[in-house]
Amino acid sequence: MSWLVGTHGLTLADWLGVFVQFMLLSTLAIGGAIATAPDMHRYLVNQHGWLTDAQFTSSIALAQAAPGPNVLFIPVLGYGMGGLLGAAVMLLGSLIPSTTLALTATRWGTQRRDTRGVRAFVAGMAPVTLGLLLSTGWVLTEPSRGHLGAMLLVGVTVLVMWRTKLSPIWMVALGALVGVLGWA
Repeated sequence: MSWLVGTHGLTLADWLGVFVQFMLLSTLAIGGAIATAPDMHRYLVNQHGWLTDAQFTSSIALAQAAPGPNVLFIPVLGYGMGGLLGAAVMLLGSLIPSTTLALTATRWGTQRRDTRGVRAFVAGMAPVTLGLLLSTGWVLTEPSRGHLGAMLLVGVTVLVMWRTKLSPIWMVALGALVGVLGWA
C-alpha cells in the first residue's frame, strides 16, 4: 500500500477524509466547484497544511487559464498535494455526488419547470451563487492583499470583466506580465 502515501505522507485514512470532504463540498457547489474554493482552502491550507496559500492560488490560476471545464482546478490542487492519486481522489470525490445530483435534479426540474416552486428556487439561487463567488474571490486575493499593485490589478480586472466582453485570458496575461515585471 505504499502507493497510497502522497507527497505529504498521507495515509489511507487521510485520503479517505479528503475524498469524503470533497464529496461533501460537491453537494454544496452551487454556482460550480469554484464556489467551494474557500472551504477547500480552509481544509487543504489552513486545517491540514497540505498546500500553501501560494500553491492553492497558483493551482486555481493555472487551471482557470487552461481551456476546458471550470472544475479543472480540483485535480490540479490534488496533484499538487499528492500527485496522480491526489488528482484522482479529489476529482472523483467532487464529480460523483454533483453529477448524480445534477442529472437527477435536471430530470425532475424539467418535468416541473413551470411550477411556482421551481421558478422561485431558480430565482432564489442567484444571490446565493453570487455570494459564494464573491467569497471565492476574497480567498483568492489573500496572498496579494499586502501588495498595492496586485490589489489594483484585481480591481481593474473586476471592472473590465463587469463592463466589457473582453476575454478573461487577456486579464490573466496582464496579471502574468505584472508579476513578471515585479509590480505585484
